[in-house]
Amino acid sequence: MRSLRGKVVVITGAGSGIGRALALRCGQSGARLALGDIDAAGLAETALMARQVGATAVHTEVVDVAEGAAVDAWADRVAGHFGGVDAVINNAGVSLSGPFVDLEVKDMEWIMAINFWGVVHGSKAFLPHLIASGDGHLVNVSSLFGLISMPTQSLYNASKYAVRGLSESLREEMLVAGHPVQVTVVHPGGVKTGIARNGRAAAGEDQAELARKFDEQLARTTPDEAARVILRGMLAGRPRVLVGADAHVVHALATLVGARYQDVAARLSKRFDAR
Repeated sequence: MRSLRGKVVVITGAGSGIGRALALRCGQSGARLALGDIDAAGLAETALMARQVGATAVHTEVVDVAEGAAVDAWADRVAGHFGGVDAVINNAGVSLSGPFVDLEVKDMEWIMAINFWGVVHGSKAFLPHLIASGDGHLVNVSSLFGLISMPTQSLYNASKYAVRGLSESLREEMLVAGHPVQVTVVHPGGVKTGIARNGRAAAGEDQAELARKFDEQLARTTPDEAARVILRGMLAGRPRVLVGADAHVVHALATLVGARYQDVAARLSKRFDAR
């Protein structure tokens, strides 16, 4: 796939942030859009914006990616509506912060259901349609924290490492089977989205303060820039895409120093908490 014109592109988490930016850029490029999100209002706003920038076909559905049966049904409806599916971007994600010992099991299950199982459901439901397209592309959004770990992000790390492992294995399986589907896993650094503000935290954590620090100190990349980099990497057929200077720098450092990066991460975390 070298162009999005006329292609049917499915995007989860399209109601805001990177998902919305992806929808707008795909729409501007002539793609036909199938947009899903659990936020009906945000999804409707994205659809309106996509049409305003020139998208000719926009199909929306409120869908919870944590529910496998719902995603299966959505995939069938999208394929029936458009006659096929060419690309899927599993972007929906949430955050959970706090020391592991303080996290509630229900919150651990919540983040894994969306961040990991949401990607599993999207990949499983749409992959047959991507294979049938003859030129499909599956894009799964992991995180910089799917390449390196950070304290107070244990379950977020776990979910994003799992997305990476799933995606890389799927790519290998497509190559072994000779299926015409490319697979790309995306690792964004800090992006200016609402993920921290809308996430959850362990008891005793100040969620508003955590979100403020993320927004002011860590989020350096705009959603539009993230979307540009992701789509450029997808169309170039790259197996891995890093988004943001922070992702490149931190990943390079971790690669250079090996497992000792964990000591550096611990020190940086203390400094971040003190601010």
